[in-house]
Amino acid sequence: MSMPSSDQLAIAVDIGGTFTDISLLERGSGKVWRAKTPSVPSDPSEAFLTGIRLALADAGRDAGALAQVLHGTTVATNMILENKGARTALVTTRGFRHVLAIGRQDIPRKANLYNWVKPERPVPASRIVEVDERIAAGGAVLEPLDEASVLAAAERLKGMDIEAVGICLLHAFANPDHERRVAEILREALPGMAVTTSTDVLPVVREYERSLTTVLNATVMPGVTTYVSRLEKRLEDEKAAAPLLLMQSNGGVAGAAAIRQAPALTALSGPAAGVVGARAIAAACGIDDLITVDIGGTSADICLIKDGKIGLTQHGKVGEWPLPLPMVDMVTIGAGGGSIAAVEDHTLTVGPRSAGAMPGPAAYGNGGDNATVTDAHVVLGHLPARLLGGRMALDVDAARAVIEKKVAAPLRLTVEEAARGILAIVDNHMIGAVRVVSVERGHDPRDFTLVPFGGAGPLHGCALAELLGITRVLIPPAPGVLCADGLLAADLKAEFSRTLPKAGPVDIEAAQGIFAELETQARDWLQSENVAEENRRIVRVALLRYHGQGGEIAVPWGDTAAAVEKAFAAEHRALYGFTLDAAIELITLRVEATGLTARTAPETLAPGNSVEPYDHVPVHLGAAKANVPVVDRAALGAGARLAGPMVLTQLDTTTLVPPGWNGGVHATGALILTRNEDDRA
Repeated sequence: MSMPSSDQLAIAVDIGGTFTDISLLERGSGKVWRAKTPSVPSDPSEAFLTGIRLALADAGRDAGALAQVLHGTTVATNMILENKGARTALVTTRGFRHVLAIGRQDIPRKANLYNWVKPERPVPASRIVEVDERIAAGGAVLEPLDEASVLAAAERLKGMDIEAVGICLLHAFANPDHERRVAEILREALPGMAVTTSTDVLPVVREYERSLTTVLNATVMPGVTTYVSRLEKRLEDEKAAAPLLLMQSNGGVAGAAAIRQAPALTALSGPAAGVVGARAIAAACGIDDLITVDIGGTSADICLIKDGKIGLTQHGKVGEWPLPLPMVDMVTIGAGGGSIAAVEDHTLTVGPRSAGAMPGPAAYGNGGDNATVTDAHVVLGHLPARLLGGRMALDVDAARAVIEKKVAAPLRLTVEEAARGILAIVDNHMIGAVRVVSVERGHDPRDFTLVPFGGAGPLHGCALAELLGITRVLIPPAPGVLCADGLLAADLKAEFSRTLPKAGPVDIEAAQGIFAELETQARDWLQSENVAEENRRIVRVALLRYHGQGGEIAVPWGDTAAAVEKAFAAEHRALYGFTLDAAIELITLRVEATGLTARTAPETLAPGNSVEPYDHVPVHLGAAKANVPVVDRAALGAGARLAGPMVLTQLDTTTLVPPGWNGGVHATGALILTRNEDDRA
């Protein structure tokens, strides 16, 4: 896939639970056309095509003009969370059938020690078959592969009524030959079966995590493959020759062929696109240190970006399962516009339960009978009477009634006091998550700009900033569709890792040979994606630990052992506040390959100083009530100045500017707000 020229179009489609968001970009001019269409859960590809048609019609162009089609999908995530993937079997080394069942000794942090029950594994022991072979930790063959045992395993698999097979042999990360041969035999013996190996997905140490990731990848492979093929067919029918690129959890995109082989790479990719979009708009405003808060209807996703770099982690989870694939380092909590407020044992709780898209908050008029965060905003006047450009009316009376019944009356509060309590609790939930990605990572949040987005983000942005001591808030031009915008800013990205045969001191010479092999894989991948030589970037990374530790820290590779160890010690001190007088061990080497997307300067707003309210509404701000101006954000020009209190409306979100905050409209359309020093506590 070659990078599109500046006069071609790129389109991004982000499918959510309620709406599908579309952004169409003309790379030469930076002009963007956006569209929204209802999602179709029974066939997401239908909304995919409808959205593309809407955006192209708005731009007066046809599908033949598209140079790139980028897509963020939750298909793999939903299959894992809902346990609706393919019926899968696992092939492993004889004697290691129970690795999945044993798992790890720890229990979830918030679980009760005495009544927690280990969840049922995605593949039960009855669907795990063993083959005769043995690879040593260093890669040496201790026992040759017995191909007769593989054929016998294939016969057993035929009687299991399965759709996919995962292969995870002991120490295959050190020597993949046996795994690859098992895969060849099974593909021949089981034609049409989805077959995946741990070497294709996660060739690193730790048998439980590697086995689980292989199984989950196999489980989602048939569904994702079918879905991707359906999208490609719809694009072909539309006469679109553009390649299809899909968002990954690592914040980059990859071609359909790579995703078919490792569809688990797309798990948790939705929030990653929003982080990429936030970084892009912040960079255009000259801001490199930011904390993003993506608040939707059900959850809030929080991420920290330092020096313009999005951090990655290999300790992510999907539901109850660890998924140690490289993914954007963020924290997700159950806090959103639909989070339900309830009184339990005379105590007000908010979330993690959500009213969802249907029936949703009571204010939506769909029969919702639970008090939600959105209802609290409605009661306090933070939201206008109509949303979505006037297409959706809010039922203020229903919102007041449900908060009165479910919260105010049980606690003997006024409706307004109850609503303020709901917002205070949900804001503090999010503050805790922000501290996880900042303070617990060695960063002071006051040194960062807060970037709230998502449908509910701009309602909470300034309040969150005040609680954190942050003095600057950036509201993107289109906060509610930032995930689609982020797809347009994403680079192609892939990681290639290998665990060393034995943990030990940093050995530059030995590492050079492994890096050379990994970089060959990286170049082959970049070539398969048709990335031009000048757009290729390859970075070396090392994962190290102190002797006796159970987890590694990733740092950039250096030219000398001393440089690598110094980088590790500095990162360890930043994360934990100390270093140890212990040997440093090199565990895994990683190469990160990037294919740079053509950078496009965002379309600039025409200058305009006018800030004319189209209405004034009563708004409860703290314990006071004031008549507050309501302004159409689309009518604001670059350089326009505004001061709180104020409510800004637009198609995809509403922004609340409290007293003590003022700011202006950047040329990109971003709104940059600052806290008045005189008003700080």
